[in-house]
Order: sequence, then C-alpha cells, then structure tokens
Amino acid sequence: SAIGNSAGLFAYHRGTSANYTLTARTTDGTGSGWVGSESNDWSAINFQSVADRAIDKARRSRNPVGIEPGRYTVIFEPEATANLVSLMGGAFQARSADEGRSAFSKAGGGTRLGEKIVDERVTLLTDPADPLILGSPFDGEGMPTGKQTWVQNGVLNSLAYNRFWANKQGKTATGGAQSLRMAGGKDTIESMIASTTRGVLVTRLWYLRPLDARTLMYTGLTRDGTFLIENGKVTRPIKNFRFNESPIFFLNNLEAMGPTIRINASENLGAGGAVYMPPIKVRDFTFSSLSDAV
Repeated sequence: SAIGNSAGLFAYHRGTSANYTLTARTTDGTGSGWVGSESNDWSAINFQSVADRAIDKARRSRNPVGIEPGRYTVIFEPEATANLVSLMGGAFQARSADEGRSAFSKAGGGTRLGEKIVDERVTLLTDPADPLILGSPFDGEGMPTGKQTWVQNGVLNSLAYNRFWANKQGKTATGGAQSLRMAGGKDTIESMIASTTRGVLVTRLWYLRPLDARTLMYTGLTRDGTFLIENGKVTRPIKNFRFNESPIFFLNNLEAMGPTIRINASENLGAGGAVYMPPIKVRDFTFSSLSDAV
C-alpha cells in the first residue's frame, strides 16, 4: 500500500493478510451458519475447521422460532463483539468531540477525556507493531500510527488529531484508530452460557447503520446463527432480530469476557480488516423487532 500527493507526502508499506470466511446454508433454506478466520500467514488458517463449524452451525440453526423482542442478556461471539466495538474506532476524533458532535463531547463544552465511559475491564488500543496484528504504520492521511491507548480501564484516554485540527488546536497530529484491539478476560463462551438463565447467543451482526453520533447509537441485524439460552443451555434456534444499541451502552453492561482472537469485523469481509476482540456477555441489550431473514 502506498499514499502520496503533490505536496510531497509519501508513505509506503508492504504487508500480508489472508482472510477466509464461509457461509453454509441448509438445503431447506431455514438454517445458516457463518465462520471466518484471519491471519497475516495464509498457512495459519484452518480451512477444514472453518467449514466444519459453519456447517454445524447451519444445521443447528434450522427451523428457528420467533421470540418477543426486548432487552436480553446476550452472549456475543468475537465477530459480533467486533462488529459493534470496532465502530468506536472511527469516533475517537478530537475535532468532533471538541465541536460537541461526538459521544465523547462533554455537556456544556469540552471533551470527556479522563472520564470513565465504559466498564473498567475495557481497554481499547491500537499498535501497528503488535506481532499479532502487524498493521499498517500509517493511516489514510499518511499519518504515522504509533501505539495509542484510546480507552484505559474504562476511562477515555486519548483522541485522534488529524493535521488540520492539530494545527488549529496547537496539538500534535496523530494517526487514527486502526486495527483496534480490546483486552480480554478468562471466561469461555461455555461458562457464559452455563451462567445464563435466559438469554441469546449471537454469531455476528450485519447491516449496521448509524442513528445518532452523539450516543454512537446504531441499528443492525443478527445473522447466520442466533440461539436461545435457557437455564444454562442453548435450547433452540431463534429468528433474527433488529437491534438499536450503542457500543458505549453495552460495554457499560458487561458481565463476562473471554480471551481475544483475531477476527475481521468489516461488512465487506476483505483481507486487511483485522481486529482483536473477545467473546463477551452483556445484560439489557435492546432487540427492537424480529427479522424473517435467515
């Protein structure tokens, strides 16, 4: 990848990224399963494992039943976590926060830097030199992307300054939040399920669209394997939901968190969109309506 302009800007980077995803559908059209894998090393992807898991999930998701929309305890597999949490990366912009247009703007003026914004177990950072990600050393403006901790133990720790806003505010320009990584925990998806009286297990999210920049509220759909949890067990496949939720809201309702894994969170699923995210369990996640789409 390279970027250059007539003013003398030039940045160049060589890297590798391999991404493999599979959606398996049952012959009756009622079941769908999705699994993906991402790595800098093509040989590290286990294609057979991806296929086996996608087919198994498709079979288990056949003939889903509808349940009432509402607020549920939800367990997100890492892809679903990444789909929502990655949206915070583009919001760590100093200009929008300074101008009062951001979830990180303070009422009455100023920003929320130094304030607790999510659960204290949440740390979000970017580091292009991290051997688990090996991201690009510059962003779309050609700005160097050094290690930055955006959220530290739940507290908003830093915001990104592009060239224009840094010059205007007398600050140092920084790169944006690329290849976001969320610190993980030690819980397993199995232990999260076992500790849930009634809840929903979500494979991934789709068609995410913004509703309100001031709260980072998004709407979207579950997809490719959504299941009901009752008394500590997955009991049946259920129809997909539309949701209205903010990553800031649901990261304040965190109940459990597992180890982080590398995943691709972008909707177009192309190579190079790696992030590191954990499976998580949250309470009071808002499902607004049912969707008949598989």
